[in-house]
Amino acid sequence: MQKDVILITGITGFVGQNLRAYLLPKSYKTIGISRFNNEKIINYQNLNLSIWNEAKVMIHLAGKAHDLKKTSEDNEYFEVNTELTKKLFDQFLESNCEVFIYMSSVKAVADLVDNILTEEVTPNPITAYGKSKLAAENYILSKQIPENKRVYILRPCMIHGPNNKGNLNLLYSFVAKSIPYPFGKYENKRSYVSAENLCFIINELLENKSIASGVYNIADDTSISTNELVSIIGKSISKPSKILNIPKFIIKLLAKVGDIIPIPVNSERLQKLTENYEVSNMKIKKAIQKNLPLTAEKGIEKTIASF
Repeated sequence: MQKDVILITGITGFVGQNLRAYLLPKSYKTIGISRFNNEKIINYQNLNLSIWNEAKVMIHLAGKAHDLKKTSEDNEYFEVNTELTKKLFDQFLESNCEVFIYMSSVKAVADLVDNILTEEVTPNPITAYGKSKLAAENYILSKQIPENKRVYILRPCMIHGPNNKGNLNLLYSFVAKSIPYPFGKYENKRSYVSAENLCFIINELLENKSIASGVYNIADDTSISTNELVSIIGKSISKPSKILNIPKFIIKLLAKVGDIIPIPVNSERLQKLTENYEVSNMKIKKAIQKNLPLTAEKGIEKTIASF
């Protein structure tokens, strides 16, 4: 039996690598799409209609990630996250390809969350990254979708898994080196999603034709405080986690110093580690009508094991 062809942009990235590995044993043939020439990867410039017509699914993961160092120009985000998405989506509509999955972000809706983020919240992104993702979403939603096609916009919260980079690595290094975590005074709740749960959801969208097109938040079932996260990491690597309750005014002073000289703590990193950012996954859970394979804690443990 001939395998269904899936075109994947960003296949060499963090999510792309995890998704390719997840889909490998299933009845799909994945083809990577890249801005760069590579033996096994088709260049965007060579993505003609015949390739689109061969494929059943396009999963658009490629994008310019949020630049924490703030060295990127705003137009770079719109060129990659918005204009490329518009070009690919136009090609999808013209082709015989049946399913288009766009990887957006919760940051297309809100940079700060007071309650729990649902799909009903009116988007109000602050950063160029969030605005460029929302612009791509709006373009997709402005088009009439043919009856024989399905289109999904996914808004994941912070994704973690094998080959993960980011604040989870920082926390891991704290615990692994027996460095006390200094932000114990901050009580917060954050949503995460494991790469495995994300890949599971994408696979369900591919296999279940009854799932309606639309916008879906992607998150694990429960949120976790950063203090809990440090404890889970300690348990995972069999090292006692040390959490200090340093007064917040001292922490904020250190963060301001970190904005000037390179130390592990700065204002943006402090916010990322200690802010509340809870995301509801009720809509996607209702759509797939299945439980996610990993609990939030088990997903963190598997990611830490991969380190």
